[in-house]
Amino acid sequence: MALEHLFQGSALNAVDAKGRVSVPSFLRSVIERRGDSRTIVLAKHDTFACLSAYDPAYAALKHAKLERLLEKEETSPDAQLEYQQRNLMAFAATEEVPYDPSGRIVLPPMMRRKGELQDIALFLGTGETFQIWNPKLLLKDPRIPEDLKDITRFRLEEKGLKA
Repeated sequence: MALEHLFQGSALNAVDAKGRVSVPSFLRSVIERRGDSRTIVLAKHDTFACLSAYDPAYAALKHAKLERLLEKEETSPDAQLEYQQRNLMAFAATEEVPYDPSGRIVLPPMMRRKGELQDIALFLGTGETFQIWNPKLLLKDPRIPEDLKDITRFRLEEKGLKA
């Protein structure tokens, strides 16, 4: 199963006190081209201090990837346990969030805490999924390429904010 439409681009949007934030239109258009849902799925990213986000239709592809990984690791004595742990994180530790006609979502408190999202959110397309970052955390992460940090600084400057 290949994805025809990919998430790409970046944007910085304000998060209000109630956790409302607008999902950029370039991301919503991909969600809507992939399916009929006006919903995003949020999860803690498994590597970075951010949230991973995607459309509900992507969940089936994610499940298939986990199944293939299990097949590759079948000889490992811990393969079944690791598979179950990955499934728990991939599916139980997620929240589906609908967006309104203007593209706003309410970040669930648990997800807001997991992503350490406060008053601004940086949206980054990553192909099959997109990420939602606290830009301060991205700028501090030594694993993030300098070019992406430059984009983040630019997005902050666009909004009149300091990096």
